[in-house]
Amino acid sequence: MSGSTKRPSLRRTPQPQPIKAEALLSALPHPLLVIGEGLRVDYVNAAAEDFFQMSASVLCRRCLTDVVAFGSPLIALVEQVQRNGTTVNEYGVDLGSFRFEAPKLVDLYAGPLAESPDSVMIMLQQRSMAQMIERQLTHRGAARSVSGLAAVLAHEIKNPLSGIRGAAQLLESERTDNDRTLTQLICAESDRICKLVDRMEIFGDERPLLREPVNIHDVLDHVKQIATTGFARQIKIVENYDPSLPPVPGSRDKLIQVFLNLVKNAAEAIGEERADGQITLTTSFRPGVRLSVPGSQARVSLPLEIAVEDNGSGVPTDLMPHLFDPFVTTKQSGTGLGLALVAKIIGDHGGIIECDSRPRFTVFRALMPMSESEAVQGGQA
Repeated sequence: MSGSTKRPSLRRTPQPQPIKAEALLSALPHPLLVIGEGLRVDYVNAAAEDFFQMSASVLCRRCLTDVVAFGSPLIALVEQVQRNGTTVNEYGVDLGSFRFEAPKLVDLYAGPLAESPDSVMIMLQQRSMAQMIERQLTHRGAARSVSGLAAVLAHEIKNPLSGIRGAAQLLESERTDNDRTLTQLICAESDRICKLVDRMEIFGDERPLLREPVNIHDVLDHVKQIATTGFARQIKIVENYDPSLPPVPGSRDKLIQVFLNLVKNAAEAIGEERADGQITLTTSFRPGVRLSVPGSQARVSLPLEIAVEDNGSGVPTDLMPHLFDPFVTTKQSGTGLGLALVAKIIGDHGGIIECDSRPRFTVFRALMPMSESEAVQGGQA
């Protein structure tokens, strides 16, 4: 038939397939649990399996009291939600479990399920990295406060000390042997105070850091050579390096100062009497670590991790929050400036440093940026 119009073919738009709720829950990066009547574990997602280091089949055969430590605040939180039927949040909770080597710091979110009033959904958010960054910013502030104090001390203390020492030397030539002992003591103590002020003057050095690509393995090899021929002669030093690690932008001499200080602390924590003392130097690449820069939207990548681990006595628990503060030390003859200086130098390099410790295990981890040329090449790959 002439003049007939052809109907356009209609294409059916494919409808999106419904996503199953379980797939969504498994994709969440935070541990999620559903607790039923009698504190029975009814459901866990994949992140919860990783967090508690147990499979879903094992967890779902247990009660919450069998999973977390006795008297855990998580139990009281679940019971509160079941009793009142309201959502509850708790921040900065130490969560312990028989599977953990040490309690984990978490934020807790708990609320009732509408379909089952006796069931409570719990979401955990571990705060380890957030706490690391928060503490590191505090460490930098502490180092800056020492910088100002060092500038004052250099002027107000060193000048009078030089006068006192000079006067003692003049008196020494005119005194008897007994009196000469006292004048020598004055000179020795004046020199000791000057050395302390000299160490503090390092904090007052605010000159911009001259950066160049530094092979961190060369730095660690140099530190190891110094240690094995001196203070760590009796201690086994193990290398666990990632050979593909790109250079660190910074000062080779200052990085040697940082890791020499950390290795020396590790050797002192082990002691000379231990026959099984071991220090492990580790480098690795962690592309997922990014740090927010205060006052801007920028996020700095800190993918290079350099760790110094030892099997010494560990850091006392009450000292951990103040470990990088100035004048904090457990050594009888220590000044408490070594780790404060380490935090300052790592901060000047744009990195952060943190410590984990328990008896016979202490590790200092420095997270550092890579050199810009390597970062650009990595972004283009």
